[in-house]
This record gives sequence, structure tokens and C-alpha cells, in this order.
Amino acid sequence: MRKFKRLGLVLFLFYLLLVSMLYLLQEKFLFLPSELPQDYSYQFTEPFEEFNLTAKDGALLNAIHFKREGAKGVILYFHGNAGDLSRWGEIATYFAQLQYDVIIMDYRTYGKSTGKLSEQNLFEDAQMFYDHTLRYYSENEIIVYGRSLGTAIATRLSSQNKPSKLILETPFYNLYDVAKSRFPFLPLKVLLKYKFESNEHIKKVTCPITIFHGTDDSIVPYESGKSLFAEITSKKKFITIDGGEHNNLSDFSTYQKAIGEVLLIK
Repeated sequence: MRKFKRLGLVLFLFYLLLVSMLYLLQEKFLFLPSELPQDYSYQFTEPFEEFNLTAKDGALLNAIHFKREGAKGVILYFHGNAGDLSRWGEIATYFAQLQYDVIIMDYRTYGKSTGKLSEQNLFEDAQMFYDHTLRYYSENEIIVYGRSLGTAIATRLSSQNKPSKLILETPFYNLYDVAKSRFPFLPLKVLLKYKFESNEHIKKVTCPITIFHGTDDSIVPYESGKSLFAEITSKKKFITIDGGEHNNLSDFSTYQKAIGEVLLIK
């Protein structure tokens, strides 16, 4: 009996350790930024300008603006949770090659960007970049694109504005939905500081929405994307990439054909 009590105590302490780690370190799990020196020089194959915006709390947000002659419009791109603009800018050139201007920013603590991370700050920073984009483009020329973590930001932003389209690559229903698939035994609703409730925000989006999701996504379950799709009340389309994983959808001809149709590439 004493052995069982000891084992139970060990398991209970281990459980408390997991709970404490998730609560205290969840930003470390959720955000995986890499930093760049302020004098870092970006090198991309497409023409671009680097610029910064300053948030109301003084945070400096670094961004890239790809510009094409005769652009069909602009894609305001919100990237995933790992890396910085030296990587994501290269990924964004895909859309510049499709004859679109692209504006892509680094979140706070990513790359050259500074400031304190929070869900509200991320949403407010996104709105600041949307307002900046409106200085150069009409709203019906703006396409909002979110990838992975960026889908939550893109969805919330689109629910507060009227872009021409919203495109989501590997989106999730909400953060609780993803977390419970990994930690079903933890009291997540109490522990999570970030909510990213895209399932609620997406109901307020009025523009057409296209979702891309791979069936073999091991980071964001395919079913999480399907559940989010079910909440959409505006015009919508779900593109399944058979065999697609989390970071390789653009390698598939299904994606390439569908994104060309969404972007009206001739």
C-alpha cells in the first residue's frame, strides 16, 4: 500500500510540474522567433523595400514590401510561429512571382522587431499594418493571407475590416482545440493565456474565404481546419491537399492550381 501511495504522489507531482511548465512557458512553446541584428541586410530575388512601423507602446515592427510593376493587388501576409523575415520573405516571393505586391511583417520579438508579445498586441499590430496598406491600396485590392499561427491573426483582422479575400493555410479552430489534441489530460481552459478564437472571429468575416489544409498535417490537425471551415458564414472554399504536411503545401500541384484560381492568375 505504501508503494502505491508513493507512486501516486510521484505521479501527482509530475502532473503539477507539467501544469506549471505549460502555464509559465507556454509562450516558449507557441512562439519560436529567431532574432536578426538591426543592421541585417535582406537579400531576395524580387524587388522590395524594407520599412518599420512603430506601435503605440513604442514597439518597432519590421516589415518587407515586395513591389511589382502592374501588380494585380496586394497580399498582406501573416506568417507562422517560427523564424523571421529572412525566411518568410523568401516564402512570400512566391506571390510576388504571381504578379502581386506583398507586405509581410515580423511579429514582436521576431527578426528585427521589438516589443512585448500578447494576443491583443498581435491583433493591434496587424490592424496597424492594415491601415498602413490602405495608404497605398484601396480595400478591394487587399487580400489577407495567414499561415499557421498567422491564420488566427489574419482571421481576426479580416473580421474587423473588409478585404477582398481571406486565404488561410493550415488554420486551426482555436488554440484550445490544438492544445487539447496534444495535452488532453491538462486543464487547458484555465491554463491558456492565449485563446486565438478563430472559430468566433471567422463568423464575422464577410469576404470570400479559402482554406488550404493537408491531410498529413502533424502540427495542426486536418480536422481542426475542417471544423473552422464549418463556422464560416460567407462565401467559402476548402482545398484538401492529399498527403500535404504542415510546411509543404506549395509543393503540390493541387495547391498551385487552386491558388492561381483564387488569385485569378491567367
